[in-house]
Amino acid sequence: MVLSKIRQNEGWGLQRPTSAAGTHAVSDTRIIGIDVGTTSAKGVAIDESGGVLAQAERSYPVSMPHPGWSEQDPEHWWQATEAVLAQLGADHAQGIGLSGQMHGLVVLGSDDRPLRPAILWNDGRSQPQATRIESELGVERLVALSGNRALAGFTAPKLTWLAEHEPDVHRRIRRVLLPKDYVRLRLTGELATDVSDASGTLLLDVAHRQWSPELAEAFAVDTGWLPAVHESPSVTGRTRDGVPVAAGAGDQAAGALGVGVVGDASPASLVLGTSGVIFAARSAYTPDPQGRLHAFCHALPRTWHVMGVILSAAGALAWLADTLQAADDIPALLDAAAAWAPGVEGLAFAPYLSGERTPYPDSDVRGAFTGLGLRHDRGALARAVLEGVAYALRDGLDLIAAAGPVPAYARVSGGGARSDLWLRILASILELPLERAVSEAGGAYGAAILGGVAGGVFADPAAAAQTGWRAASRVDPDPEWVDRYAAHRGRYRALYPALHALPA
Repeated sequence: MVLSKIRQNEGWGLQRPTSAAGTHAVSDTRIIGIDVGTTSAKGVAIDESGGVLAQAERSYPVSMPHPGWSEQDPEHWWQATEAVLAQLGADHAQGIGLSGQMHGLVVLGSDDRPLRPAILWNDGRSQPQATRIESELGVERLVALSGNRALAGFTAPKLTWLAEHEPDVHRRIRRVLLPKDYVRLRLTGELATDVSDASGTLLLDVAHRQWSPELAEAFAVDTGWLPAVHESPSVTGRTRDGVPVAAGAGDQAAGALGVGVVGDASPASLVLGTSGVIFAARSAYTPDPQGRLHAFCHALPRTWHVMGVILSAAGALAWLADTLQAADDIPALLDAAAAWAPGVEGLAFAPYLSGERTPYPDSDVRGAFTGLGLRHDRGALARAVLEGVAYALRDGLDLIAAAGPVPAYARVSGGGARSDLWLRILASILELPLERAVSEAGGAYGAAILGGVAGGVFADPAAAAQTGWRAASRVDPDPEWVDRYAAHRGRYRALYPALHALPA
């Protein structure tokens, strides 16, 4: 219900960045990017200059058959993708790239048909299996190999859950795919994945960019189930019309590529979607020894990335708006938030509404408001939410900065980026200037760049991304706010230990 209300209010009453579509001369070159998301398949067509020619989207449902479960029918992805491709004129494209939601488990039988609904990234049923495997293998070894802690959302623990709870299905498995790679199978007939998406399975040796026999053994996974793994720009097949299809990338890597985050000297990528992400590219594999950051292969060969993820960003604001019966007038809620000064007279918000990832891989922690007083109104609550999310993202940025180059600025995308107030708060708490993108195509845009390389339109994905980047606006830190937020940061960081100590 919250998502539907926010879609009706999508602009939040703010001036949206002008689309690049329609600003370029008609071109014979057409490259398609597809992003197989959690709620819809999105597509974008670009030309050889990176200009957006057209965009399309087709939604599909999410099933939650039990508390904490999240599933989808893979055929819905394919049907939506077919419709988007047709709308974008993909039969005349020079190349197609794929991106998609990470970590989802698609299991196929001997006929290459799904044996059950896909288990999605936000499904928490396999936490006991993840905890057990992490204990048996050891956090240090797991992070060294995979770059990550064992989380319920990742792919491998889901396979262990299937073995224990649906043994009849598990015995019939012949192939294991990620969501976008099921779409590839239907599009080209080929079984393949890419290194960035495979990094989120807990089965890839991320340093060496290949499947890990040691991790497969730990999770009792037959390596014969796994598809060939490729670098993201590689051609992995062709459509029936002969259009080359790139290996593609996971959604965050594709989205970061799309905004030009391609190396050590690049800006950070900041995504304000339902969840929040702070992302930096690296020329070397540099996992956090404690697994507080995710370390994955990037969508460019010989490049990696580190990423801090919080589970509630724009989703926290959506929750508050719905709770306050303000989902139909989010602009008014943000206006009320703007009336409050930084720090909200001692009011603080911990955005752990559904557990947390960075820097606390804790599925049990929950959110809280603290410091409430009689003067605080709904605008104060909204301001505290905006600040709490920004502080949580600062935790991730600090971990990124401790392990490598500090980005000089960040490029921001996602629905939350439409709020000028939120960007001013974020810029001041992160102490980074923020650039807002012209195009809102996200992962689909990065996928299109990879499709252009596969189709021979672009020679290099990094150069193409930097050529195609167009900034709509820039928000600089407010010097007065920087000082006030820095003084309040310790109060925010004290919230997690207190919440963690609360009885269940």
